[in-house]
Amino acid sequence: MYYVYSFLLVVAGLFTANFIFAYQSKHIDPHFWTTLKFQLLMLPFFCAANLAIGYGVKFGLKVLGNLSYVLIVSKCLELAISLLLGYLFFKEAPTWKTAIGLGFVVTGILITKLK
Repeated sequence: MYYVYSFLLVVAGLFTANFIFAYQSKHIDPHFWTTLKFQLLMLPFFCAANLAIGYGVKFGLKVLGNLSYVLIVSKCLELAISLLLGYLFFKEAPTWKTAIGLGFVVTGILITKLK
């Protein structure tokens, strides 16, 4: 059951944080005071996102017993969420270059985890 808790908490936290930044990039004026006001208003959401990510990693560590694997999975989830939000906010469809980049990431993960 901790697998489910860990996965849902990490996804919710990463989605929240990336959603805020994507929204800011598209809809918030880039001037300093406007951005500062928006970031201050988003502090409770960032706090909730950080708590969700932290507990998700903690539960994942309890299940897997290896922090490296938990962080690798969370980074892969963040890449997937970034692709999704890029499409939702900016209508950016992944290209073949994106697939090659993700292939490099996966290859790097496999190389570092080989014993």
